[in-house]
Amino acid sequence: MLVLRALFFALLMPGTVVIGIPWLLLRGQPSRDVRLDFPAVIGSALVIAGAATLFVCIRDFVVSGRGTLAPVDPPRKLVRVGLYRHVRNPMYLGVLLMLLGQALFFESAVLGFYAAVIALLFHLFVVLFEEPSLRGLFGPDYERYRASVPRWVPRLRPWGGRS
Repeated sequence: MLVLRALFFALLMPGTVVIGIPWLLLRGQPSRDVRLDFPAVIGSALVIAGAATLFVCIRDFVVSGRGTLAPVDPPRKLVRVGLYRHVRNPMYLGVLLMLLGQALFFESAVLGFYAAVIALLFHLFVVLFEEPSLRGLFGPDYERYRASVPRWVPRLRPWGGRS
């Protein structure tokens, strides 16, 4: 049942941000010719890297955290494995990589602006809601993790704290 809930929220939340809204934003714009130029190749690579990041993080939420990415069904254990040993918010970074990749692929300033707005909204959500919630749920364990792992810029060497 947990896997089904995780799949549902993975399709609903990131799917809306990464597929639904960009599709609506691009609807009125002229189509881009599909060709293998620099923006298309780099954009595609970013979308693939972002999707892989998101997939790995969702898996870690289910397996290690026993929850999903939705605020209404969060992990029951603090997730400090995999990419979470390098940066506290890799799932958001994965979504932003996909959005930036789409902006490059479609050579769309509108999608670039949308990605910037989403980045700002993610930051505000993390700072104003998520971090205080995690502090309340996990107390000193989260504080130690927060002090050792950066919020947005990944550390090169993984944090060695206990999972």
